[in-house]
Amino acid sequence: MAKNMQPIAKRCRTLGIEPSVMGYNKKSSNRNPNGNARRKKSEYSLQLTEKQKVKFIYGIMEKQFRHYYDEAAKAEGKTGTVLLTTIERRLDNVVFRLGLASTRREARQLVSHAHFTVNGKKVNVPSYLVKAGDAIKVSDKSRSTSRFKAIAEGETKSIASPKWLEKDADLLGGKVVAAPEREDIDFPVEEHLIVELYSK
Repeated sequence: MAKNMQPIAKRCRTLGIEPSVMGYNKKSSNRNPNGNARRKKSEYSLQLTEKQKVKFIYGIMEKQFRHYYDEAAKAEGKTGTVLLTTIERRLDNVVFRLGLASTRREARQLVSHAHFTVNGKKVNVPSYLVKAGDAIKVSDKSRSTSRFKAIAEGETKSIASPKWLEKDADLLGGKVVAAPEREDIDFPVEEHLIVELYSK
């Protein structure tokens, strides 16, 4: 599936999400606030929109998203909840949630360039899934860069991390204190529609 190159703000409006969810400060436009309600969407359209929303927020392509779904469908618990909480454990998302990157897209690049360690070992795979007890830190070599120095010195905007993550005192890392739960997903999504879409 081709990557959607629509501008971030416009894509957010199309999918009905706030730009802040993506790490952007731009406020939603009030122009045509009911624009998406002009035509009644079909059941398939609603299901597809929910899937595209989650893929867009986390920056995941279709093949990988389908893999997450298939694994969630085989796991214990509600498939939709397992799907979301599994994706939430991605290393690039954790880096973003800890305030070590301003957006998930930036976090993905930083992880790919091996700026972080998990339990003392360098990991450069954005889709790496963390688990309770894991310690994520900026690598020793990267700590001297201007970007991470600014974070350590409090010169960048601080964001509150979810309760399943605990920031280090030096702000350059954190620990996974528990597995994320459904309530930790901080954007509106009806995951049952995604399950219905893939169950056809």
